[in-house]
Amino acid sequence: MKTEFDITIDSKDMYRFSMHHAYAGSQGILSILIAVLCFSMAARAWERMDFFYTAVYAGFGIVVLSYLPVHLYLRSKQQIKKSEVLQNALHYIVDEEGIHTSQKEAAADLPWDAVYRIVSTGKYVFLYSSRINAYIIPRKQIEQEYKTIRQLASEHLPKYRFKMK
Repeated sequence: MKTEFDITIDSKDMYRFSMHHAYAGSQGILSILIAVLCFSMAARAWERMDFFYTAVYAGFGIVVLSYLPVHLYLRSKQQIKKSEVLQNALHYIVDEEGIHTSQKEAAADLPWDAVYRIVSTGKYVFLYSSRINAYIIPRKQIEQEYKTIRQLASEHLPKYRFKMK
């Protein structure tokens, strides 16, 4: 069993991966908790009719809550703009041996036992080669190949490294 496809990602795809990665980890969870704490402190200050502290706490909560998405958006645009590799299509071959990628003269192989994790969301498949590095595959670009990728991954990866719907 084997499938081949080409993938081109844009800054929106990179941004969604960054958001998924950030909010699935401690950084995103911590920013949400700090924002909730700030908003609860603003509510307490509002009850005491202390409008200055209400504004300060609410403002800080908004800054904390919006910093990570804005930062990731700007970084995603910059990454795509600066990287020639990310601007061009990447050719994938997924077979019994693993995932093979190529672009122009460069090629890389990721055997199944080296795949850290594979995760699918509603719009993406993330093939992690390490805890933080992943191949981003928009599902709209692999509609026909998705079932084959899912079947190959389920056969070659342990359940704890396989999260595909």
